Amino acid sequence: MKKTWTMVAMALIVSLMLVVAGCGGGSTPAKAPEAPKFPTKQIEIIVPAGAGGGTDMLARALANKAKDLLGQPVVIVNKPGGSGTVGFTAGQTAKPDGYTVTMFFAEIVIVPHLGIAQADHKLFVPIMRVNMDPAAITVKADAPWKTLKEFLDYAKANPGKVRMGNSGAGSIWHLGAATVEDKVGVKFNHVPYGGAAPAVTALLGGAIEAVAVSPAEVGAQVASGKLKILGVMSDKREKAFPEVKTFKAQGYDISIGTWRGLGVPKGTPEPVVKILHDAFKKAMEDPGFIAQADKLGLGLGYLSAADFTKFMDTEFANYAKLVDKLGLKQKK
Repeated sequence: MKKTWTMVAMALIVSLMLVVAGCGGGSTPAKAPEAPKFPTKQIEIIVPAGAGGGTDMLARALANKAKDLLGQPVVIVNKPGGSGTVGFTAGQTAKPDGYTVTMFFAEIVIVPHLGIAQADHKLFVPIMRVNMDPAAITVKADAPWKTLKEFLDYAKANPGKVRMGNSGAGSIWHLGAATVEDKVGVKFNHVPYGGAAPAVTALLGGAIEAVAVSPAEVGAQVASGKLKILGVMSDKREKAFPEVKTFKAQGYDISIGTWRGLGVPKGTPEPVVKILHDAFKKAMEDPGFIAQADKLGLGLGYLSAADFTKFMDTEFANYAKLVDKLGLKQKK
């Protein structure tokens, strides 16, 4: 009897050992999830502004380098209007699959405080910040004002007479000019356009007296002798325009400008966001892209997705205070 029980016990032990072996050490390790096959088709970058402006030029230069890294065409789709909100909305409501990227800018954290349109930077998954550019005051080359002081003295003596073009009501360039009004005590006649490029065209045609856009957006016309920049609203002179003094150097403590970055709709898979980030960051680091940005007068300012998110949250809070201070929120 004792012998029988011993044999049964041994059989049970052997069976348990076989079960353990089948469940553990002898099994093939589980395969790690495969990286997504992305991209397999064309990628679109929505530019919420017209062709020829700073955002458009930056996006095209970046797309030109990124297409080879991604192995697929990267095309620009311009959707101007509503101080960027037309393009923001199109980008945020696109299918979250990585094939629609948006190059958004400062207006996405400004417009919500103005009461003129809807925009929400939190509906984007940030990929990275790409650049930073200051506002500047530019006039025609044959304008009667040779210095910023002469221009502002004239504006102060003639309230509302100087027509100041911007890239849309509530745009960063509108806020730049409004900040000058607040700090200097002048009054402009603000004229909104569907982006910086049409505002510059209006200046060339004599429809307005000045524009408050970035130096990059008037660079070609300055180089050809048609326009002149009176001052840039930054802490230091622009690399592309070293001869142009800052507002601060001319006695006006004003520093304001835009920034631009890339994002995809909320819900886009993290592995896809990473593929896009790595490709666009590598494109940003390409010597050819850097040279092109320098030639265009576009300032580069990379931030990772995490840092870009924190930056936008801070900008959102800061512009809430500025809009309130300037009294720009429209009453319903």
